[in-house]
Amino acid sequence: MRKIISFMHISVDGFAAGPGGEMDWIHVDNEIFDYAGNQTDNADTALYGRVTFEMMDAYWPNAADKPGASKHDIQHSNWYNNVEKIVLSRTMKNAERKNTRFIGEHVFEEINKLKQKEGRNIIMFGSPGALHSLLQEDLIDDFWFFINPIILGKGISYLQNINSRVKLKLVSGNVFSSGVVCLQYGKE
Repeated sequence: MRKIISFMHISVDGFAAGPGGEMDWIHVDNEIFDYAGNQTDNADTALYGRVTFEMMDAYWPNAADKPGASKHDIQHSNWYNNVEKIVLSRTMKNAERKNTRFIGEHVFEEINKLKQKEGRNIIMFGSPGALHSLLQEDLIDDFWFFINPIILGKGISYLQNINSRVKLKLVSGNVFSSGVVCLQYGKE
């Protein structure tokens, strides 16, 4: 069975974004890109909520073609353009995009089918709203928390409205030179 792996940058106090959705506090550099890139290489599907998808789709399809594109921009742009993208959205049902499917209804059944399908892992980038829906149905297998060295005080919580406990076990941890810490947890 394929795994759904959630990648999320969070503040020390557990926010995925500031009160207005701002994410200018997130630190990402080549060291973090290389570390996370090992997981994207093992995934053939990206899973997003609508807001995160719109942000990603505005940048990644052409990132490799921009003057001065970094190694990461080229690699991730190529990956993004070739993987299947699943977007959880009730409002983008009929949008037409290459390698992209929108799921607005029967989310549990559709994601379960996706997990049963032959293939590599499914990576979910950000998307706190989509994560909340999938957590309610126990569909997330691994959590990668990229904890940024900042306290926001308020904002959009990464893990809110969770109705039941999810017992986790630490799989690995990594401290980056920037002070960002990645903790990888799997379900027990």
